[in-house]
Formats: sequence, C-alpha cells, structure tokens
Amino acid sequence: MQPEATLNQLKASSLDGRLPSSYGVYFKNTLVALCHALEDHILEGDPDDAAKPLVLVTFQQGKWYLQEAERYFEISNRSREVAIAAVPDSGFSSHRTSQLDQVDLVDLDPGDSMVQEWNLVILAPGYAAMVLCHELDEEDYRGGDQPDVDIERKFYGLWTFDRELVCRASEILIDRMRPYDEPLAEKLTAHYQAVSSAQNAAPADLSGVVARIVNYLQSSQQQLVTVSRQARELWELEGQAQRLNRNLTANKLQAFLRMAQKVDERDPSNRAASVRVSALAETIGQVLDLPTLQLRRLRLAGLLFRIGLAEAPPEVFTETSERLEAASEIFWRDRALLGAQLLDAMPELKPISDIVRHQLEHWDGTGKPQGLKQENISLESRILGLVAFFQELTEARSDRPALSLSDAFEHCREYAGKRFDPALVESLGTVVRLTEMGLMKLPDQPSRPPNVWLEEADLAKAPSA
Repeated sequence: MQPEATLNQLKASSLDGRLPSSYGVYFKNTLVALCHALEDHILEGDPDDAAKPLVLVTFQQGKWYLQEAERYFEISNRSREVAIAAVPDSGFSSHRTSQLDQVDLVDLDPGDSMVQEWNLVILAPGYAAMVLCHELDEEDYRGGDQPDVDIERKFYGLWTFDRELVCRASEILIDRMRPYDEPLAEKLTAHYQAVSSAQNAAPADLSGVVARIVNYLQSSQQQLVTVSRQARELWELEGQAQRLNRNLTANKLQAFLRMAQKVDERDPSNRAASVRVSALAETIGQVLDLPTLQLRRLRLAGLLFRIGLAEAPPEVFTETSERLEAASEIFWRDRALLGAQLLDAMPELKPISDIVRHQLEHWDGTGKPQGLKQENISLESRILGLVAFFQELTEARSDRPALSLSDAFEHCREYAGKRFDPALVESLGTVVRLTEMGLMKLPDQPSRPPNVWLEEADLAKAPSA
C-alpha cells in the first residue's frame, strides 16, 4: 500500500498512529455487504429531508456494475452531494445517475493509487459512517493464495461511525480529488463545512445499520468465500418458495410454468426456448454481477417470456415474422403485452410481469408497448429482449437455417445502440467468445431451477444445444 493511500493518510493523521479496531483484511463480499448496510440507511431516509448527507465514493479499479449505478440514482436523490471517483472507462458517465445535478464524477488517472481503493464516506448532520478499503498488492498474498475468482479478492479495510475519523477521511478524499477538479473540491469543501456546522441536529437512529453489520460479521470470512452472501439469500428465497408450494399461489405459478412449457411443445424447431433463454439470461446477469433477487427474476422471466403465445396460431411457430398473415402477425407483435396481461392475474408475479411486458422495448425508443428508451427500460427487460432474439436466431425457422453462435451475435451487434443496449451486447459477446474458445459451455438450463418446475420427462425430449 503506497504512502498516499487514504488508509495510510488516515493512520498518519491520528494522534497515536493507529486505526480503529475494525481495521483488518476483508473479503470482497463482506465489503459489499458493509457498503450496502450503510447505503441502505440513506435509502430509508426522506428524500425531502433537509439533513441530507454528503457522500464521497471511490470505486476500485473502475469496477462499476449496472445495478450499483441504478442504486446510486436513488442514493443521490437522498443526498445533498455525491462525488464518485473511478477510472474513465467505468461506464458510469453514460448512465442517467451521472446527469443528476447533485452528482459529480472524477475520472481517475489509471496510475493513481486511488484506483486500488474502494471507499464510501457518508457525512450528515445527524450521523457519520464510512467504509475504507485498499486491495492487497500481489506481494501481500501468501504463496499460492492469489485469488482466482472475484469473491476471493482481499482488501485492507475498516468501517466506523466515529465522526472525527469520518471528517478526517472526508478531508483526505477531497484533497485527493482536488488535482482533478479544483472547483469540485471547493464545492465539496463547502458542503463539508455546512454539514460540520450543523452537527447539533438530532442524532440519527443507527441501530438498524449496526444490527445489519453485526449480522454480516458474525459469519466467518472463509464462509463468505465458500458460501457467498448471494447463496444464503437464495436459500432463504427458496425456503419461502417451499412454503408457498403448500398454497394456492404455488399452484398458480405451476399453472403458468406448465402453460409456458406447452408453448415450447408447440414449436417444432425450438422446443427448449424457454429454458435456454432463462439460462442465458441468468448467465448474462452473472457476468454483470447482479444480486440474487435480480438473477432469480431473470430466471423466471426467461421461463415465462413467451407465455403470450399460448393461444397463437400454429404458423407463428413455423414461419418467420415477415411471412405471417395479418391475424398471426398480431399475436407475434403483441406477444410481450399478451404475456404480461396473463401474468398480471397473479399479483405476486408483478416484477416478472413487468420484465416480460417490456422485453420488446428498444434502446432507441422505437419498441413496444410504451416506447421506453435506454435506462428507462428495466435492466432485466433489456437482458431478456436481447437473449430471446439471440436464442431464436440459433434455431431454424421456416426456410431460415439456424445460425452459429458467432453469426447470431453479429446480428445482435448490428442492432447495438438501436434495438439493444450496447453494453449488454458486449456482455453477450463475452459469453459467445468464451464458449467458442471452449472455456465455457453455453448454458441450456438455469443453474437453480425453482421448486415448481418443468417435468423432467418432457425436458429430456428437447433438442440439445
């Protein structure tokens, strides 16, 4: 760790040259949980509250994930000012969050040691909190202990609610941003001074935040590697699903899944479309490091994505869209809306219904049913629309032959920036390239099927990928 590192500067500024007892080595998943615990307190606040916090953020090595960008849109609307430092190619500058008046970006020089840091500093009149981290250097790992996967990366880090330490860290980070943008540093200093002068505000209740942090840290660090936080969330959700299996809700879901399976059975050239779209959508979600809840929704939306074709004429499954008669073309054109209307009968599936409803929206705003544009289309719907289009091209239809993975991807790339989110097209390209290089197998089934599932006997009849 270099001397100018925020952690080192904070240590040097303390009277006894020591850091809080929370200082130690943490796995990445722990730090994600800690940051989310602190961020959740902001998200639970009143967006109109005059005592909004100043938030300073640095994202380690520019690893900006789409779901975090969406999360910071809400955080920023509940903050007086948010400054985010990351390398220029983090992708954040093109996201809607960066357009907010209270958000400022700092494009870090790749040679700046701050690109190795991952910091979250929150300073409000009623409370102060932070997580400061710095990734271990290669030589800091013991022999043979260099991580092979993302969740096993390790960081020096600390978390604290000590206002004096948080203020010192704020000053350090503002000074480290100053060479990049002097006016921004002055603006952040003014916000810092305004928040500091309002310390007499009523103290915020941080008991919920503390409880979440204690729960996170009660689990051993090694357990977070072998059984990640996402897996534990999935087990909890599946436990809930098992209880739902005993009531009418589960019976409704089973009926929908069976209906979707029958749609696949009617398609002579693509009898496994739903499971394959579900599996690939989940894989794209994993490439984007989406949280468990979004992955689960993607899996289920993939299984139900063409349920709107349940009553479609047979030619919808045998002809290309250009050759459909008018009555059949209506079913094909409105399949997403029809599917959503079916799923609306089950209120518990509202998030899934919304994903299905907007799968045919286009990145440039020319899609259906509402003409939504870019980030106004949910990330899950963007993924589903791209994956469904790609998967269909890999199977024959009428006189159109099945395309290879690379050819199908090239068709998708032609629509990047028009029909599809360019960033998601690149993520799909990563999966295709790894598959063609033999480094992975294109998934043909979701990794964790729901408890209410398609019959194994019918699934076995589906053509192989």
